[in-house]
Amino acid sequence: MSQTLPNTAPWDRAFLPPTPAWDGASKALLRDASDPWVTPFEADPAHDFSPNYADTRAWFDRLDAASDLIRIEQFGVSPEGRPIYAVIASKDGAAFDPAKPVLMIQAGIHPGEIDGKDAGMMVLRDIAFYGKDALLDRVNLILIPILSVDGHERASAYSRPNQRGPRIQGWRNTATNQNLNRDYLKLDQPEMRAVRGLILKYRPDLYVDVHVTDGLDYQYDVTYGFNGEDGSFSRSPNSSAWLDSVFKPAMNAALEREGHIPGELVFGIDDDEPKKGLSDGGLGERFSNGWGAAAHVPTILIENHSLKPHEQRVLGAYVFIEEAMRLLADQGAALKAATDQDRALRPAQIAANFEAEEAPSSTRPFKGVLYEMYPSAASGRDEVRWLGRPDPELWQMPFYGSKPTLSLTRPAAYWVPSYRTDIIERLKIHGVEMETLEAPRTVNLSMLRLVEPKLATRANEGHVQASVKTVEIERRDWTFPTGSVRVPTDQPLGDIVVLLLEPQSSESFFAWGMFPEVMSRVEYIEAYAIAPLAEKMLAADPALKTAFEAKLAAEPEFEANPQARLAWFYERTPFYDDRYLLYPIGRED
Repeated sequence: MSQTLPNTAPWDRAFLPPTPAWDGASKALLRDASDPWVTPFEADPAHDFSPNYADTRAWFDRLDAASDLIRIEQFGVSPEGRPIYAVIASKDGAAFDPAKPVLMIQAGIHPGEIDGKDAGMMVLRDIAFYGKDALLDRVNLILIPILSVDGHERASAYSRPNQRGPRIQGWRNTATNQNLNRDYLKLDQPEMRAVRGLILKYRPDLYVDVHVTDGLDYQYDVTYGFNGEDGSFSRSPNSSAWLDSVFKPAMNAALEREGHIPGELVFGIDDDEPKKGLSDGGLGERFSNGWGAAAHVPTILIENHSLKPHEQRVLGAYVFIEEAMRLLADQGAALKAATDQDRALRPAQIAANFEAEEAPSSTRPFKGVLYEMYPSAASGRDEVRWLGRPDPELWQMPFYGSKPTLSLTRPAAYWVPSYRTDIIERLKIHGVEMETLEAPRTVNLSMLRLVEPKLATRANEGHVQASVKTVEIERRDWTFPTGSVRVPTDQPLGDIVVLLLEPQSSESFFAWGMFPEVMSRVEYIEAYAIAPLAEKMLAADPALKTAFEAKLAAEPEFEANPQARLAWFYERTPFYDDRYLLYPIGRED
């Protein structure tokens, strides 16, 4: 199919809404193009450029060579063979002082949304050479400038049509066409396995995942959020309370001083009706903020606003990083204490399977942008036209939060058979504690029988997902071979263990389609054999006869289906596949 584009330069996004002029105080952070340590972003006259992987690494290598405060650490390799690296700023040398808080900034999990990389380059440069080294007196900084390095290099002027800059942008997904911000729990991808290893190594006190949003136009340029904000659900209520009461007010004040407009991380529920309402976007553990709450790693998701210029967004990210360092230096001990309290929690019931509320739970003031509706010849309906001017009146927006639709009972432990090395490996990468059997062991456990599991009709993130609403518990003696593991839930990652190993959890390995064999039957019986056997069963067992006749009376479709009738008897014989729909992971109650 041929392309028809306006007769303009390819990065001229004239079809985007106009943007208000901005002259924030944070522009003073920019260094002149003549400066020997100017970043490629700053050197660009329009401040609308972000360097490629090779040039970014070359710039950091030069910074590393010139400053004792900076070092580069490779922590993974991408599917296409590129090193994934972090840039570490510290006065401690190779070994961090355990008393110092650690701030980890992650950029480029979605490579087109690369503000954190360009901001991080400026912050590290100013720490190394321009008088901000005192930031490292009481805090250490780890910057992941590009997490999805392969997606970063699939760059063009056509990656994100709804985003204003940089003019060359990376691709949202990886070389294996995966969205890394859906992989925090299942850990399919080498990039996410690598970053989990880095987190386990350095144990950051605060983890900040930098994105650029899309959707509605509004006045805010830096929006951010975390599970537990404004009283929403969080698996880490103590650290969330610190973020809500201490971090957020101070951060908002810092951003406002520098000319930015901070806002809460919210999403419009209907792009065609901007004032219809807002949502929290979901609290699932496949996302960084949901995973962070479950893993008890305080995590903030930044979504800079896509319709603001790249310069404005990068400078907002700079202010955020610097203020986060100052806050951790001053009050990081309180956050660490709150996190320790969360790590000690062992709730008996685990909330799961979050969905949007049917009705709004509150109304929130919102700094909107003026818009009008116009008849579109292209769509044949009225479309939104954003006018690029702040609405002087605050919008009062219905807010739809997320609610759990399932409560899972926390068992004492799970037992995973040795042949599921893939499941055991993923648990180990998470950092889950477990006991590995050195000899076969027979234990009495609860095993789950899946009732009418369903397979999805299309693939998602490289998986054909599965779901099951109902399970039946069967008490059994089960022998686990050498190499099997017992996974206790009495550990800081116990909530994650439950969410991963309970098949009803929408974040579980089962839900991601990793147990398809459970849904396969391998033995059958022909009608000529089961029909006479069924007749003998009816004659020999009055209770069975009563149950069969009741089912016939209650279910006309069953009564009219010969195959279903015979299958009902087959399921009640010892010939039936005993392990069909039997989930192979045991629960120790």
